Amino acid sequence: MRIAIIGGGYVGLVSAACFAEFGVEVEVVEADADKLTALQAGRSPIYEPGLDRLLDDNIRAGRLRFTADLPAAVQGVEAVFIAVGTPTRRGDGHADLTFVYAAAAQVARALTAPAVIVTKSTVPVGSGRRIAEIVRANAPALDFDVASNPEFLREGSAINDFMRPDRVVIGAESERARDVLRRLYRPLYLIETPILFTALETAELIKYAANSFLAMKVTFINEMADLCERLGADVHDVARGIGIDGRIGRKFLHPGPGFGGSCFPKDTLALARIAQDAGAPSRLVEAVIGVNEARKAGMASRVIAACGGSVRGRCIALLGLTFKPETDDMRDSPAIPIAARLAEEGALLRVFDPAGMAAARPLLPEPLIYCTDALDAAQDADALVVVTEWNEFRAIGPDRLAAAMRGRVLVDLRNIYDPQAMRDAGFTYHGIGRGVPAERPARD
Repeated sequence: MRIAIIGGGYVGLVSAACFAEFGVEVEVVEADADKLTALQAGRSPIYEPGLDRLLDDNIRAGRLRFTADLPAAVQGVEAVFIAVGTPTRRGDGHADLTFVYAAAAQVARALTAPAVIVTKSTVPVGSGRRIAEIVRANAPALDFDVASNPEFLREGSAINDFMRPDRVVIGAESERARDVLRRLYRPLYLIETPILFTALETAELIKYAANSFLAMKVTFINEMADLCERLGADVHDVARGIGIDGRIGRKFLHPGPGFGGSCFPKDTLALARIAQDAGAPSRLVEAVIGVNEARKAGMASRVIAACGGSVRGRCIALLGLTFKPETDDMRDSPAIPIAARLAEEGALLRVFDPAGMAAARPLLPEPLIYCTDALDAAQDADALVVVTEWNEFRAIGPDRLAAAMRGRVLVDLRNIYDPQAMRDAGFTYHGIGRGVPAERPARD
């Protein structure tokens, strides 16, 4: 089986490598010359655990190729996946489909035989119908089908998410499209992965609904963390207590500085706009967006308060810059507003991230000091702030941190350290949602 994937970004590249691992012949079309050169040499332009090996194995096996020649890439394929970017459109919050529609027009003009055109990009409801119109306008005689196959890949664990997914969602309304996608995903049938076939619009909405629901869970536990701090409760126990309930589930109940990344901020905003335009506004999603933005903006205030109300002239170490561990993605990372505010307040910043330093440089204020590792960042710091929960930060003992630092203020925005162990080492520890029970007068 042969397929083409338009776009060698995060979704396109991971999907291509995994489909090739299934035994499918995959041609990836990438327009960016520098990225294409790296891919043809077997180098991934993104950081994703396990991806380099998967690329190398399948390039060597001849199942995975990269090109800039779209017309040649789509000849003889059974399916063409569109996996280009859909950034938030400036001014109104809608997804910008410029690249998707341009790719659809190019594919239509290049195809000379029947094929299924599949949107892998996250697109608003109705996009599949519009793609069909564009294809018909550019190639009136072409025999084609349009399908939707949204991705549910988490950065940092994308390969496992693709190879062993919770489910596969396919919006397809012709038997030919369903047959092509069934055969493509046959290896997942063999491990009894649930595969849900729906209408186009339903598949498109499922992606937005799933991400927005998860974003609501994150936002809810963050608000519960704030309440725990006021009441002397422990948010981790609260999360366990509600997460054990099968109706709620344990995942995405980890308090922190607010969600970021390429999906949740963009998709919640897009769903809010879709709902508003449809006359069925989603007040919950709108609230999630507002609460999350306020939370990220307010994290620096926590650091300033922990430092006694001022950070002017103080050396602050930031551990972690990416929006989550095991990625180099800086999009909407909480580190950006935190660093900007602290620098504005006169702090000297020392920063380190295991994978995101290059991506962070254009986004963070100057001057600041980029360090070689976590202990280098902590050197002579008056306060240390954990922004991203990389495992290597967890492994640093309190004695080693204390030996490197000048001060003893620790603001743990990811709750990766044991509060009592840090206090025993002399730190003034500030976590998220880890309230200290107040003394209450005994009742008569």
